[in-house]
Parts: sequence; C-alpha cells; structure tokens
Amino acid sequence: MPSYPYVLLSAAVSLDGYLDDTTPERLLLSSPADFDRVDEVRASVDAILIGAGTIRADNPRLLVNSAERRAARVAAGKPEYPLKITVSASGELDPTANFWHTGGEKIVCTTEKGAERLRRAPVAADVVALGAELQWRGLLEHLREVRGVERLMVEGGGTIHTQLLQQGLADELQLVLAPLFVGDPDAPRLFGPGGYQGGRLRLLEARRIEDVVLMRYEPTAPGTGVLPAAADRRWLALACELAAQCPPSATAFSVGAVVVAADGTELARGYSREGGDPVVHAEEAALAKIAPGDLRLATATVYSSLEPCTRRASRPVPCARLILEAGVRRVVTAWREPDTFVAGADGSGVLAGEGVDVLVLPEYEERAKAPNAHLPG
Repeated sequence: MPSYPYVLLSAAVSLDGYLDDTTPERLLLSSPADFDRVDEVRASVDAILIGAGTIRADNPRLLVNSAERRAARVAAGKPEYPLKITVSASGELDPTANFWHTGGEKIVCTTEKGAERLRRAPVAADVVALGAELQWRGLLEHLREVRGVERLMVEGGGTIHTQLLQQGLADELQLVLAPLFVGDPDAPRLFGPGGYQGGRLRLLEARRIEDVVLMRYEPTAPGTGVLPAAADRRWLALACELAAQCPPSATAFSVGAVVVAADGTELARGYSREGGDPVVHAEEAALAKIAPGDLRLATATVYSSLEPCTRRASRPVPCARLILEAGVRRVVTAWREPDTFVAGADGSGVLAGEGVDVLVLPEYEERAKAPNAHLPG
C-alpha cells in the first residue's frame, strides 16, 4: 500500500472566494500576524509545494523568514529551509524566478515531456519525471518514499487545491478569510470547476487573527474503491481507538468499528462486548444502531480494526455476512485475522469475493493489535 505525506492545504481568500484580483500587483489578503503564522507553519513542515502558475503570477521566494525558526529547524537536525517543490506538466518555467534562487533544496515534478524541455532549458532544481502524465498519488508517494517528506504544505494555486481535495488526498485545509470583496469574475478563485463534491468538512478550529479569520477543516468523506483517501486513515484510527474501550477477554479479540456515509457523516460506531453483551462483535454492534434499509448503507464504508469475521460460535451470522446483508460495498481494515481462535479466517477474501471493495491499511496494524496484546500468538 503506497504511503503519502500528511497534506496541508493553505490559502487566503476574499469574502467572495477569490485568491487574487486581476491587477498586476499581488492582492495581499492576510494580515501581518497571519503572515507570521504562515511562516510558523512553513517552519513545521518538511516541504512546501506550489504550482508553476503561482510562480509565474506571484514570483514567490517561499521561505521561512524567521531566523529563530530556521535555527530551531537546524537544531532539530532538519535543513534550514523546507524542500521547495513545484509541479509543471510542460516544464515551461522561468529560470530567473525567485523560487530557484532563494532557500534550500528545490525539485520540479513533471512529465517525461516536461523533463526533456528542462534538459534544454534547465532551472536550478532537481527534475523528477513521473511518467507520461502527472498523477498526484505517484507524486505524493515519491515525496514520502524517496524524499522522506512526512508533512507537506501546499500553497496553491486553486487548481492544485481542487485536485487534491477531489481525489481525497488532502488531510487538512487551513483557510484564511479576508474582510474584503474582489467582485471580478475573471479573478482566480480558490476552487476551480467542479469544486469539492466530497461532502461536508469538519471544522477543527476558528481563530481571529487581527482582521482576518483562520478556519481549519478536515475532510471526512471516505474514499471510493480500493484507493485510500486521507479520511480513511482518520476513520480507521478511530476504529482502533474504539478497540481500546473493549472489556478485555481471553477468548475473543478487542475490535472497534465505525460506519460512515459517503458524505462523511458518521452513521454508527461500536466495539466488542459493548453494553455488557459478552459476545457482541464490533461491526455487529455498529450496524445494529442503523435502521435496516437505510439508503446510505449502499455507499457507506465500514471501518474495522480487525477484518470482519467469517465464522463464529457465539452467534449464527458472522460479521462479514452482516455487512453483506446490510448492503455495504466498501470495508477498510487494519489487521488480517490471525489463527488465534479460527484457523484460516479470511474475512477480506470473503467480502471481496462478493464484490465488496476491501482496503487494508497495514500502517494501523500495531494500533489494532495493542488492545489484544494479552492474547496468545
């Protein structure tokens, strides 16, 4: 399973949703105190990404301006500046732009065709060719696995923000709302055509900073198919936390489960032996709280810290069958069931064989195992 960085989208907009106006000068939407906050966020990440259009429009330096913050990075064993990344399918980049001549290491993520152009007209950066087309998942995997980027700050533009949200790859949106109107339909907006149709976002924080307001959101909508979304990891982490609430047992696993609608609405949650029932399973407990026939189940995702069971002695219907009967077609789990109690259990295989999309995120396996450390094997 590919591994991606934590992706933080950062933007400032006018009250009517614009990133800038159409004048030659850049429209300053943030306040001085918020610029300092952005500097603090930059200092906290491993890399900062902007699109080639932002380089052309704003000619940014993209630095950590505070000497104290740069010194703290060095003291922590990090480079003085985060890695600077730009994305350009064409490779048409101005070699005199500030981006290339300030700060530390830089890379350009491009296509094979773009890399050919950059060999003829180079810029002061490493060139990473990612194939015939730019794909965000491949780019993020490269940043995490090859470059060691664990936290990525994305500062635009609007097309990049839109694509990362639409593909379920953004972990957080930090949006600053400025007290002014642009009112020009030709000005650039934060979100492009189609916007974000992944359901509601959860508000994490709202904070006044001088005359602007910072709002932090996290997407909650599950992914689709077997491709992971950022929200899948968050919901599976919750399932693992629920497993820790289970009354311990010497004869059964401690498991947590959450059922989430396609728009990110939590439908129900449950955990093993919940409510004093000594034999109830997590998925069983969660599904029992949802009205039979709820139309949202057809596009919902079940998150379970342990793959759903296919055989059990305590009840006639195992959890994998309960999920199928409920009409759920997507399951995300952290841990494949070992042979501790049932030999050859394969809930994931049974579900997949019935057409359910099953996604296993092994990076959460240790969290799922922790409440079961007292069990043999």
